[in-house]
Amino acid sequence: MAAKAEKKSPKLKQHDINAVFDILSGIMPEPKTELNFVNPYTLLVAVALSAQATDVSVNNATKALFEKVQTPEGVLALGVDQLKDHIKTIGLFNTKAKNVIAMAEQLIRDHGSEVPRDRDALEKLPGVGRKTANVVLNEAFGIPTIAVDTHIFRVGNRTGMAVGSTPLKVEQLLEMRVPDAFKKQAHHWLILHGRYTCLARKPRCGICPISSHCNFREKTEA
Repeated sequence: MAAKAEKKSPKLKQHDINAVFDILSGIMPEPKTELNFVNPYTLLVAVALSAQATDVSVNNATKALFEKVQTPEGVLALGVDQLKDHIKTIGLFNTKAKNVIAMAEQLIRDHGSEVPRDRDALEKLPGVGRKTANVVLNEAFGIPTIAVDTHIFRVGNRTGMAVGSTPLKVEQLLEMRVPDAFKKQAHHWLILHGRYTCLARKPRCGICPISSHCNFREKTEA
């Protein structure tokens, strides 16, 4: 039997959105990605590997890898077979290993081995989509992008903060509605809120710190 679809939440008022980020910033003033990395390049690799995989599984796989290689040249020297050995516990590791190798080649050829600070250039790299590009721009370079993953897509729609049918639409709405003071950290707060509180199957509304500023119609007691 298919899971029951959630009813569309009413649009959240701007003063409630402001309150949400006041609360979340008070709970966690300096949120960070849960992916481990050494530099912008290893962050790029980690985020690319995290597609359809958990941050925990990626961290477990990259611990030894990043101790050994931290540059595109290092990855090429390692080679695709050894790279696969390091990341074989991650889903789709064969395809991801090929993409990481091709990404390293392109970074060396087109960007002097440096990770570009430009979304369009990042999205031209193998295995890099808009979400990955936004994470790298935000975490590595401090650019206030909002990377919409499944957690942010759910939280945006469920709360009424950003009701959109696609990740891009949710991203655009959040960029318009999140106060400027909170934009740099916004996607971290929303990801963590979706990962640990606003769960997909049974949101923990009873302990949710922003429940009174949320338009979700089917709030739970747990």
